[in-house]
Amino acid sequence: MKAVSTDTGAIAAAAMDQRGSLKKALAKAKGSDATDAMMEEFKAVVTEVLTPHASAILLDPQWGLEPSRLRSPNAGLLLAYEESGYDNTRPGRLPDLLPFWSVRRLKDAGADCVKVLIYYTPYDNKEVNDEKHAFVERIGDECRTNDIPFFLEFVGYDHTGGDEKGPEYAKRKPQVVARSMAEFSKDRYGVDVMKVEVPVNMQYVEGSDSFTGTAVYDREKAIALFQKASASARKPFIYLSAGVGNAEFTEALTLAGESRAAFSGVLCGRATWKDGIPVYAKDGAGAFRDWLRTEGIRNIGNVNGALSSAQPWFRAYGVETADALATA
Repeated sequence: MKAVSTDTGAIAAAAMDQRGSLKKALAKAKGSDATDAMMEEFKAVVTEVLTPHASAILLDPQWGLEPSRLRSPNAGLLLAYEESGYDNTRPGRLPDLLPFWSVRRLKDAGADCVKVLIYYTPYDNKEVNDEKHAFVERIGDECRTNDIPFFLEFVGYDHTGGDEKGPEYAKRKPQVVARSMAEFSKDRYGVDVMKVEVPVNMQYVEGSDSFTGTAVYDREKAIALFQKASASARKPFIYLSAGVGNAEFTEALTLAGESRAAFSGVLCGRATWKDGIPVYAKDGAGAFRDWLRTEGIRNIGNVNGALSSAQPWFRAYGVETADALATA
């Protein structure tokens, strides 16, 4: 954990484990299929330029192992264990793990921590969630056996098939996030850090800079929802950017700080580099590197600047230093 956090115990990590979504975005911007070489090169440039400004980077073992060698010495390494996307042959957005990989193999490949993403809502049917609970339990046991921290990322969805970006889901999102945090705080899962969504959709927060015209919450209500979600956690948690823009994510972090949510940092990907995808697709790695050195570094600086209220991850375990936890 110390390898992926700052000296003060905050996690200021960059995320570059996108696979299916990145391939589609690169192909759309280029007008042709994204090759394996493009995927690896894109990840390598992001790793090279952004990790001097991050406490860690999250990569995947499919296209991220060679790029991981380019990370700054100050940055630890998280590796993703799950298959990109989910099983669309059955209901419930069920997860799967990468073939040919195990926690032991990820650790041997240099991982300081293992990350797994699942799509989860407490409102789906019991059979679906029982399968997901058992899935997470197995990974938690595997991480414990191999003595490596387990980061669980859970992304909510509308189990009725509704639009997760619409106002109706925005009304339910706070409960989806809070109840998921309470569930995966249980010791049975072996989760060391939860990677969670912010509990509100900032585009529906009246009075925010991100507001788009339809009010679901006012600022006071949004702050209360951040507090409620935070209070449901019994393990350290960090926020994910969930594909929103840099300004919107930074504003959400500022609101989290105002609410005194006990978050321990971020694992932020697309909010720092996604606007550079067209630059890479049209003008190549050199132009993309130049873009990252200006816009990308500015974006990650905005996120880092909003982490002043982040709590040390070890405080969630009732100690004031990481070393105290190791000897407890």
